[in-house]
Amino acid sequence: MRRDARGNPVSTASAAALDASEQALWRMMSFYGTPIDDLDAAIVADPAWLLPRLMKAGFLLSLTEPSLLDEARDALAGAERLAASADAREIAHGEALRAVAEGDWDGACARWQGILGRHPRDALALQWAHLFDFYRGDAEQLRERPARALPHWPAGDTLLPFVIGLHAFGLEETGRFADAEVAGRDALERDPRVPWAIHAVGHVMEMQGRFDEGLRWMEDRRPQWVEGNGFSCHLGWHHALFALEALDPIVALRLFDEHLDPASTQITLQRLDAASLLWRCMLVGVDVGQRWRSLLDAWPLDDGSAGFSVFNDLHALLALVGVGDLDRARRYVRHAQASAGRAGQPNGAVMRDLGAQLLEGVLAFGCGRFDEATRLLGLVRPALARIGGSHAQREVVAQTLLSAAARSGARSVGLELLEERRQARPSTPLSRHWAERLGAMPR
Repeated sequence: MRRDARGNPVSTASAAALDASEQALWRMMSFYGTPIDDLDAAIVADPAWLLPRLMKAGFLLSLTEPSLLDEARDALAGAERLAASADAREIAHGEALRAVAEGDWDGACARWQGILGRHPRDALALQWAHLFDFYRGDAEQLRERPARALPHWPAGDTLLPFVIGLHAFGLEETGRFADAEVAGRDALERDPRVPWAIHAVGHVMEMQGRFDEGLRWMEDRRPQWVEGNGFSCHLGWHHALFALEALDPIVALRLFDEHLDPASTQITLQRLDAASLLWRCMLVGVDVGQRWRSLLDAWPLDDGSAGFSVFNDLHALLALVGVGDLDRARRYVRHAQASAGRAGQPNGAVMRDLGAQLLEGVLAFGCGRFDEATRLLGLVRPALARIGGSHAQREVVAQTLLSAAARSGARSVGLELLEERRQARPSTPLSRHWAERLGAMPR
């Protein structure tokens, strides 16, 4: 049986198909370009091979883009017709992707872990499990899945730096900041084009309030992430967060215009970052001009997109409140709450347990009911990891709660949150801004 570059069995005899699939895998892990053309080339080279069709379906599913779900499911259905002649590893990938398509993200990650137990150098299983660990807010597995795989990877493997980059991010998300920075820098020494590693070190600096260093870090590595990389919008968002931590809204909005304007943001994941940045600017009193309206005009927020992901719903709501369309915001919240419980939706339990209160809290903030916003956001914040995303992304809720507490007079709530922030990010201009708003002693 033929094997791929990491010794995993593949059910193709075509060298051309295997080479094209390897190029697609590199693109999926590096985010340089999209893998679709490479996968189509692999399918042409061996029309009977299951894996490239699964990779195509999995790539679409991994974007968590509601508008792509039907296309992804069609691709998956077409792939499954080839399962009879496929290897057991490839069939297991199909089962994991079917679980994703049915909304069972937990089950999908369990199936990918089963693959990794037998094939620890299956980069595809590791990449997909990592993404859905992120979407599920499972920080422990973000760290442990790549940690378990790494001892099996030889030093000369071209994908090893990308696996180290995944591990670096997991280390950061579990608070092991020094280890995360060492791992991220190690990955970049091996290959400077590892966006997860740039990302992980940036996260460490953001969590520690090292905003000046973070600005330099992102700027120095611009050649590796700005052009032709699918991570560029998100890394541009990180760059702008450092400027905002320095209370430099001019630079933050310039970076928004460079990386997160409607011409740059093409999928929901990118638009979420755009909404988050504009909201954070708004919270500190920055006039963002027509950017809210431009963002929403390019964002197909219909009833079908509501309820798919609480994390996505939160950011869509930020945009609707930001533009001032409170009637539409109320309708969106109702649709999100109703839709999340449907069969095939991955976040039904999350919406039931905390998502509904989270969305109602943001809506109350937008309507000027700051006491209610403080209460609701304070209730859900301890369990917020369940909505997915990173600590840095979920910080938008903490900043909203700070603003609500300052406006409602719930000074004790705000001071407690401020002290927590100060412990992680001592003496940043943004922290001092919130201290002033709450009437706290400056530091």
